[in-house]
Amino acid sequence: MIPAKRYIFHLAASTPLLLPEYKGSTLRGGFGHAFKKVVCTFRGKPCDNCLLKHRCAYSYIFETPPPENSAKMVKYLRAPHPYIIEPPLEKRETYSAGETLKFGLVLIGRAMEYLPYFVYAFEELGMMGIGKRKGEFRLDRVCCGDDVVYEGATKVLNSLSCRDAEGTENNIEEGQRQIVLNFLTPTRLVLNEKLMAAPDFQTIFRTLLRRLSMLSYFHCGKELDLDYKGLIELAGSVVTTERNIHWWDWERYSSRQDERMKLGGFVGEMAFTGDLGKFIPFLRAGEMVHVGKGTGFGLGLYVMEENGCNQLATSLSSSG
Repeated sequence: MIPAKRYIFHLAASTPLLLPEYKGSTLRGGFGHAFKKVVCTFRGKPCDNCLLKHRCAYSYIFETPPPENSAKMVKYLRAPHPYIIEPPLEKRETYSAGETLKFGLVLIGRAMEYLPYFVYAFEELGMMGIGKRKGEFRLDRVCCGDDVVYEGATKVLNSLSCRDAEGTENNIEEGQRQIVLNFLTPTRLVLNEKLMAAPDFQTIFRTLLRRLSMLSYFHCGKELDLDYKGLIELAGSVVTTERNIHWWDWERYSSRQDERMKLGGFVGEMAFTGDLGKFIPFLRAGEMVHVGKGTGFGLGLYVMEENGCNQLATSLSSSG
């Protein structure tokens, strides 16, 4: 359905780091500055007015304008980004020199070809520094599953092919009657221009289906051949049996708008019952690509109970 890979970046603090509880904005913002520094030919020029915006790695990854011949989102300046930075799930704010920090990076579709740019940018960011004290770090290694794809000591990027979690439309699990979705990072779903604090299954699925459709079109070179209306109507029959969620508010500073922005969302568990078999492949794909607004910061990360949230939580933990 959606070819994507999750890489785990292992950082070691060279000097003390002071970071916020939610580190997604700090990592993404720092990455953006470092990425532009290492690849942009005209650093002082806005991407929107640059003749190279449809040929530039930075523009494609960080700005993501729709292609010139796009049949979708023609009124929008930006398409969905083809990457997600998944910050550590722990809320600790200080790291001493020598301590480790791990985060996930999901690359979607043709963005997987740009992994060397991400490695190079985070190497550069380590020297530039992040957080309030501009603490420095070194990139020790990058892993994909059990494979080490980059070693900081040797500066060698291996061309190993780790498993990619596409999911498949044909992998229908008949008889599936109950699932639990555990939302690990703030999730922002919008319905009728309003943020949803307690969405139902249909709202979650509709939002996810649109995201999968846009990612496939813009970054995977294909349109999903689906009965969108039928699937969304069927999603309306799924019942929410338990909702143990709460709102998590966090702020980020937007240099583009020169203001602090609140980007809160709900976290916690929701249980659903119904004829769920047809939705499982989409929900599995969503575990990789997230759901809702602000996914570039790592928002909208969830796992299904049957897929083992502990494994993902461990991979994004900074211990070890």
